[in-house]
Amino acid sequence: MSIEIKVPSPGESITQVQLAKWLVTDGETVEKDQEIVEIDSDKASFPVTTPEMGVIKIKVMEGETVEVGAVIAVIDEKSGKPQKSKIQNQNDSSKIKTDEPKISLVQNAPDPQLTNSSVYQSPSSPVHPSPGQTASLHVSPLARKIMEEKLVNPEDLSIASPGKRITRKDIESFINRKKESMNPVTLTSSREENRKKMTTLRLKLAERLVAVKNQTAMLTTFNEINMQAALKIKEKYSESFKERYGVGFGLMSIFTRAVTIALRDFPQVNSMIDGDELITPRYVDIGIAVSAPKGLVVPVLRNAEMMSIAEIELKIKELAGKARDNKISIDDMKGGTFTITNGGVFGSMMSTPILNPPQSAILGMHKIQERPVAINGQVVIAPMMYVALSYDHRVIDGRESVSFLVKVKELIEDPVKLLTEGIDPIKQLLDL
Repeated sequence: MSIEIKVPSPGESITQVQLAKWLVTDGETVEKDQEIVEIDSDKASFPVTTPEMGVIKIKVMEGETVEVGAVIAVIDEKSGKPQKSKIQNQNDSSKIKTDEPKISLVQNAPDPQLTNSSVYQSPSSPVHPSPGQTASLHVSPLARKIMEEKLVNPEDLSIASPGKRITRKDIESFINRKKESMNPVTLTSSREENRKKMTTLRLKLAERLVAVKNQTAMLTTFNEINMQAALKIKEKYSESFKERYGVGFGLMSIFTRAVTIALRDFPQVNSMIDGDELITPRYVDIGIAVSAPKGLVVPVLRNAEMMSIAEIELKIKELAGKARDNKISIDDMKGGTFTITNGGVFGSMMSTPILNPPQSAILGMHKIQERPVAINGQVVIAPMMYVALSYDHRVIDGRESVSFLVKVKELIEDPVKLLTEGIDPIKQLLDL
């Protein structure tokens, strides 16, 4: 029996997609629910899985643009089953040992693309994970085999996927991320060029960015924030915070919380234009700009005004993980009333972030750097960060934009106000 693999619809308005990458080869036996191809749409990338086990016949090559619903491959279900049965008979003894925590690495030739990386270990010095580490690392038989062939360090996997069962997909995703991070363009003395087709996602991103510049009255205002108080809180409570919630404590959650409070005082910054109407939501959906392997994506924290710091951190971790693994969905990126982007993680000192339409404002965070500043008439060295607010002047006037940014600055420099909804705690105590 043959089963057709068709392109699923990623959204109502999308009629065409691009086949970004085949994860299997033509004629290969695939398992049920195995990811076989990555699809790029103009909004997100997503994988397609197999409904049944069998031998795959690829109909469309990588890089081609196809209609939604088109047949891209066929699964021959009959020819796959005997091979599956044969493999099971040959590996009965290995299946009995699936619960063994010990991982022994075979002395195979290393993958040349993984040498000089943290996932590569020299054959002369095999990796033996500690008892505590292997106890928390549960590996499927197929994943164990791939680890042995690729000489993947269990310690790296235990850090990347603590406490979870490691599958073949986890191993392949881990190896691919390592390869991508070690694949710089090699410069030579020749006059050759590398040329490849832009992804649908990158093309749509380019189109939207140009439209923002042409269709909005974008302006940027700047300020600087003394990060000393926020960094002291991070240093003092980071360890206990992680022990309690299982996630690190970062500055993005503090800024997100500060933005939600400031937007209550300046709702115009949370507004957007729809035709000849101005929409001002009574909620705050914060988009967090994340650099993914295939381009910038902006997953959304919905009703961020109702979230605690811990809830914000947990949600950011979840969405960032999806983006890093190219598993972010269109639903994860729909909507959004305000965006925060952090160029500081790449070392940016100052920038003018571009609006994320149809939103009217975006906050840019930057690198924290110690520099001399005047405080109470004295010059001191303090950890300072430049912040930038780009906004659509059609919606937001200078008074609202500057006042909003000053409010965010006050909340970050005095984090106690984050607990009192922006009200001075002494005034709150005295009912003033």
